[in-house]
Amino acid sequence: MKLIKTILSLIIIFLLLVVGISAYLGPDSLRFCPPSPVANATGNCAKVDAIVAISGGDTIARTDEAIKLYKAGWADTLIFSGAAADKSGPSNAAVMQRHAINQGVDPTAITLEDQSNSTDQNARYVMDIVKARGYRSIILVTSAYHERRALLQFQHYAPLINGVRTAVVPHPVAHDKDWTRYWWLTPWGWTLATSEIAKSVIVATGGVDVSG
Repeated sequence: MKLIKTILSLIIIFLLLVVGISAYLGPDSLRFCPPSPVANATGNCAKVDAIVAISGGDTIARTDEAIKLYKAGWADTLIFSGAAADKSGPSNAAVMQRHAINQGVDPTAITLEDQSNSTDQNARYVMDIVKARGYRSIILVTSAYHERRALLQFQHYAPLINGVRTAVVPHPVAHDKDWTRYWWLTPWGWTLATSEIAKSVIVATGGVDVSG
């Protein structure tokens, strides 16, 4: 009986650890919002000035999530960020743009940031655009395992617009080819989780992670 209680306690601790890691890595401020923004609302369920999707990992899944938000009316502008993975071809941002247009998005609603080669650069260069346009709020879309680190870096570069810092609303892709709710069942899931936790700690303590 004592052994069974010990095993059950260990299982509970393990599951709490998994839930905690998932919640930390993939914050989602739209989790309790309706499918479309609330008219005249303030806070996380309000319409924003732009939806930002950054490339890397499962880029198409990230793009599709941003497109879904755009079509649901969360913003009138999409910003796709990412340089070319293969320097002989188009940028990731351009690939995302083409995919969005093929999905029926108005080309004039899309802005490209195609120079960034890391999450830190994604944040810096996109926030330059945000500052230039005076945007007060954005939704940030990336993979769930990557959302925390991206959020920290985007918040770091968020500009002051008329004395108020631009709000960054995190909304991850819940499931893609690299990450699902069952990430903890695979070695690759634990590799991603531990790597992103370490990188997030570096960023949160004032360091700059340029690894991707």
